[in-house]
Amino acid sequence: MRSLTRRTFLEQSSMSLGSLLVLKGLPSFINTGNNNPGTNPPIGFQVYPVRDMLVKDFAGTLKTMAGMGYQTLEMCSPAGYISSGFEPLVKMKPAEMKKIFSDLNLSCESCHFTMGEFRTNLDERIAFAKELGLKYMVASSFWLNDKSTLDDYLKCCDELNKMAEKTAAAGMQMGFHNHDMEFHQLDGQLIYDALLKRLDPKLVKMQFQTEVITLGYKAADYFKKYPGRFMSSHLSDWTADKKEAPIGKGVIDWKEYFEAAKTGGVKNYYVEMDFDTYKDSSAYLHQLLKA
Repeated sequence: MRSLTRRTFLEQSSMSLGSLLVLKGLPSFINTGNNNPGTNPPIGFQVYPVRDMLVKDFAGTLKTMAGMGYQTLEMCSPAGYISSGFEPLVKMKPAEMKKIFSDLNLSCESCHFTMGEFRTNLDERIAFAKELGLKYMVASSFWLNDKSTLDDYLKCCDELNKMAEKTAAAGMQMGFHNHDMEFHQLDGQLIYDALLKRLDPKLVKMQFQTEVITLGYKAADYFKKYPGRFMSSHLSDWTADKKEAPIGKGVIDWKEYFEAAKTGGVKNYYVEMDFDTYKDSSAYLHQLLKA
């Protein structure tokens, strides 16, 4: 996912850097989060595409996103994503993050973690997640290389099942997030289907990334094929020539998607696209879901 530049962000936001104390005053129509009395799911976003600005102005960036109508967010583990630019947030305490979320009326139930940090620091990450108030801890793919075998993937599934026993004991659901590499064939099988067969359906729920529409795979088909196996989804839209577009401007049938998502068990939706698409995507989703 392409990162947000400082100039683009500042051009589209009246927020200045260092605005950690400027947390109040959002328009009344924006962001009711989990307090929304309606039955529609909250509209969320993944922080990864806005990480460059998030680490410089955590509260200001989140206030801008809330101002676009986003009600919930999904974090990335700062300690696990140091190489991706999250190092400045490592020293920020979960309680401090949680306070900022609350002040902006944003909820945060989910966070991405790497398999590496699960392997070496699972207990510490569980403690972080509990302090942050998470319900879902998501493994952001196995990140195996091109020479990996299907057996390598299945061994990782067994490993994640064991890790999920510990997160379940701590009161949190383990999840698995796909990228495009799981939508290729090995030994005559689609890797993603093989993972779903091997992962424990109760211990590990799936987070579906709609970007694989560019490879010809529809989220709606998988929600219907594997009912109840999904907990959340990353949303992005794409044109017929595989260019990113705001939600509702590409080829995905979003009415079909959200109807099928009920069968799949999806509870949370996180837009993950270039920053320029976030405003229009939020507006479209709010309009669609209230129709």
